[in-house]
Amino acid sequence: MQRYWSGTSGHVVGAWLVGLMSAALVACNSAPSTNDGATVGGQTSTSHMIAGALTHPELRDELLEMMAADQSERTGGGLPEGTPLPPSQDYVRAVRLEEIVDEHGWPTFAMVGEDGSTAAWVIAQHADFDVDMQFRFLRLIEAAVEVGQADVTEMAYLWDRVAVNRDLPQRYGSQIRCRQGEPTPVTPIEDADDVDVRRAEVGMSSLDVYYEELAMMCAQEDAEGAGG
Repeated sequence: MQRYWSGTSGHVVGAWLVGLMSAALVACNSAPSTNDGATVGGQTSTSHMIAGALTHPELRDELLEMMAADQSERTGGGLPEGTPLPPSQDYVRAVRLEEIVDEHGWPTFAMVGEDGSTAAWVIAQHADFDVDMQFRFLRLIEAAVEVGQADVTEMAYLWDRVAVNRDLPQRYGSQIRCRQGEPTPVTPIEDADDVDVRRAEVGMSSLDVYYEELAMMCAQEDAEGAGG
């Protein structure tokens, strides 16, 4: 199976970067941070990070547990050294997210905090097996972004993910495949001359900077392939 990256361009740091890059590279320690510190796309929501002020703290806990399992399956984080990666449970998590959405709507900042909302996005980003479900999640995130209750950068990554899964042009160029050691868009980028304008509008770095961030990973993958 070919893999492609929808990396986070600094959206998540440390151990999260590797796992959430698989929210990008398909075959995406502490609470996630944003490209611009506490601000993404002009949005700030420090009050939503206070668990006691959340309307659905129990959902936050569940979503964070699901995200931790997602990352463990992709990176082995938290497992003893040498332990094989556990089998993917993307389907189970996505179905559970759909149940949550059916009952409560999209998990917003006010409901589950920024980290809980990011956890829901990670699950949606990995629901590649059902693009209609993924598209439904996208529409819900878009509506939440409109009222400042979801992360606009995460919305952009999911927008491209759905487009790629439908074999359509990307809007932000976030979905990347490594080819001959170089990052390459999985599908073409619409109106490519203005892609950096669109990326800036959703808190993303320029495409050149994004490619630079992924170039080392692609080179490493290429070297490992050659060595194997």
